[in-house]
Amino acid sequence: MNYKIGIIGYGVMGKTRRTAIEEIKKGTVVAISEPNVGAEVDGIPNVSHDDIINNPEIDVLIVCTPNFLNKQLTIRGLNAGKHVFCEKPPAFTAADIIEIQEAEQKSGKTLMYGFNHRHHDSVLHMKRLIDSGEYGKVLWLRGRYGKSVTKDYFNQWRAKKELAGGGILMDQGIHMLDLFLFLSGDFDVVKAEVTNLYWKMDVEDNAFVILKESSTGKVASLHSTMSQWRHLFSLEIFLEKGYMVLNGIITSTMSYGEETLSVARNRSTAPAATWKDEVVTKYVNNNSWRYEMDHFFDSIANNEPIIYGSSTDALKLMTVIDKIYEQKDF
Repeated sequence: MNYKIGIIGYGVMGKTRRTAIEEIKKGTVVAISEPNVGAEVDGIPNVSHDDIINNPEIDVLIVCTPNFLNKQLTIRGLNAGKHVFCEKPPAFTAADIIEIQEAEQKSGKTLMYGFNHRHHDSVLHMKRLIDSGEYGKVLWLRGRYGKSVTKDYFNQWRAKKELAGGGILMDQGIHMLDLFLFLSGDFDVVKAEVTNLYWKMDVEDNAFVILKESSTGKVASLHSTMSQWRHLFSLEIFLEKGYMVLNGIITSTMSYGEETLSVARNRSTAPAATWKDEVVTKYVNNNSWRYEMDHFFDSIANNEPIIYGSSTDALKLMTVIDKIYEQKDF
């Protein structure tokens, strides 16, 4: 089936989603919604939010708006009988997700969230290795995700709490937390320092988080920051029988460096710190946008549950984020 699709929010992400949809050929974008309604954009009618949501011929709604609109547009889309794909963050709180889930259940439609990092080839390979049990149980994880911003950030919607819901944690840290949950399972203890060390905005510029699963003792640490003057993505997972280290993530600017995954088994003979027995894989293509849209539209077509980015995943994630923000010190 060729689905008719409306995209609300046609900035960088909206255009990225449209490109992926065109690549997989499972739907056609028939309308977008951006300011200056009435003028076509990229040959597509530019109409109001209401025109997309209330159009019975549109099967699918893609939400790529500033954070504060995500919850309301998702609920409105579901209530209008549309399948909905929404960018992260899914909402501002876990309570918001419960409200969204009520609309999802009543609608019987498919809802998926854009936790895009799950769909990178490197992460999918890590997931397969972990799930195979070949390396034993996860012992600990360490994630660092940081970037530098400039003074004009103060004028962007992301710098305003009422529009963004939070700072660097909602922007970048949410991806790393989602990867922790995706790759290793749940955590029930959350300790955090959420601070405004440098930029002194409405929202945090640093989040230092320790997570623990009491039943196994598994621990994860996250540092998400916008005072990392050199862009950085690093995810390390150490297991009973080996480790996986992912440095860099493919982006349009490549500002986080090459996406390189190193995997090795435990070394028990000297010298323990040798590196030569690592399997190192460099990923040069970013297939994640296409994989993500494929998963969404295949789930709709086959009436199958969302596996990567469901509302259940969103609820678990936002429950952790609630606990983190409860501990902020400004």
